[in-house]
Amino acid sequence: MVNLSKWKRVRYFLISLLIRFRSFIVSNKSKIVFFIIMVLIVITVIVYVLPIYWIVVTSLKSPGDINTIDPKFFFSISLENYQKLLPEENIPSVTYLFLAQTLGGLLLFALFSSAKPLMSRAVLIRNIGLILNIFFILTCLYSFLSTQPLVRRSQVDVRFHFFTLIVCDIITYLLFVPWKKKISAANISSGGNLLVDKKELFAFVIPVILATIGICIALANGGSKYFYQLLNSIIVGGGSTVLAVGLGTLSAYAFSRFKIAGKDDLLFFILSTRMLPPVVVVIPIFLMYNALGLRDTHFGMILLYTTFNVSFAVWLMKGFIDEIPREYEDAALVDGYTRFQTFVKVVLPQSVTGIAATAVFCLITAWNEFAFALVLTDPGGRAVTAPPSIQSAVGSAGTDWGKIAASTFVFLLPVAIFTFLMRSHLLRGVTFGAVKK
Repeated sequence: MVNLSKWKRVRYFLISLLIRFRSFIVSNKSKIVFFIIMVLIVITVIVYVLPIYWIVVTSLKSPGDINTIDPKFFFSISLENYQKLLPEENIPSVTYLFLAQTLGGLLLFALFSSAKPLMSRAVLIRNIGLILNIFFILTCLYSFLSTQPLVRRSQVDVRFHFFTLIVCDIITYLLFVPWKKKISAANISSGGNLLVDKKELFAFVIPVILATIGICIALANGGSKYFYQLLNSIIVGGGSTVLAVGLGTLSAYAFSRFKIAGKDDLLFFILSTRMLPPVVVVIPIFLMYNALGLRDTHFGMILLYTTFNVSFAVWLMKGFIDEIPREYEDAALVDGYTRFQTFVKVVLPQSVTGIAATAVFCLITAWNEFAFALVLTDPGGRAVTAPPSIQSAVGSAGTDWGKIAASTFVFLLPVAIFTFLMRSHLLRGVTFGAVKK
């Protein structure tokens, strides 16, 4: 045995330990990487779930339990915080009618989606979907005639939004469920046993989404300040999303298919509009909007959010359109289609996944925006959205945590439901073009 000093023995021990550790890492590299990724995913889920858990629990507690020094772990569920968001007077009766249509549409969608034998009954699905949408249109007309306009400080009669819901229902239904004579004849000749296209199940989802908006309109017309602001969020967020995705898709198609002078410079300039944080440009925009009379207006807020979202939509949609083979368009042009017809009938159907993914991200950005909504709208004004109203619960008299939690949870639901309905398109959209064929 060679005599080694104490420090040499420690040194050789550490070196051998490092060698063994390195060999262990090399031999189990994939397992370690997978373990690290799973740990990061678990931590991320916990970080996101804990605030939502706090919001739900706090919104169901009574104010007395929330404001105590030692809150109770076990508590009796109370809806007092949610009642603060409702009108002080009686809730309009049409609210319950819209709520029944929302639940009925969800049940029908779940029933026909999960039951495979029913999926083959194309005529039955179309008839029930048509009846449900007709009943929704009649409900909107009845709601306009039965509810009384509320004299608000903003002097806006929100009852006329029911007519907007009727137009949206008709257009969306025709887009998802086109009534073609050949398909209808085939369904009848087969006794209704023709397999239905899955997108036609959206005939049940359309009244669900629009009836949810109808609930907000009814409660806003009934005097609920919060649901009036939530309705403004729906109008501003939905309008800016439609404009941003529409303009972004057209621009992305032009950048993808045509030779444009300075294309790279233009794309960089479009992207540079998102490099500045909103708080930096909010004062110049406030002065400009004040001079043009666009402050505290729906059109002004929609225009501003569209401006900030269109750059993101252009870049994201360009990646999707680049992956669509040009040969499809060339074949359509040879068959006599115009360039616009080629875009509508060839490019758009293949860009549905990209449009859905872009719409989700644009809606989330506009839905959660706070700085511009706080500065460019007046408290209790015509176009004030929900985020500033949630912040207004913090004041010198104290913080109503229960009301904040209840309003935050209600504010979270619409965009969460929209993202859930688009989950299949969203998953395919964010991975579109990842694998080259």
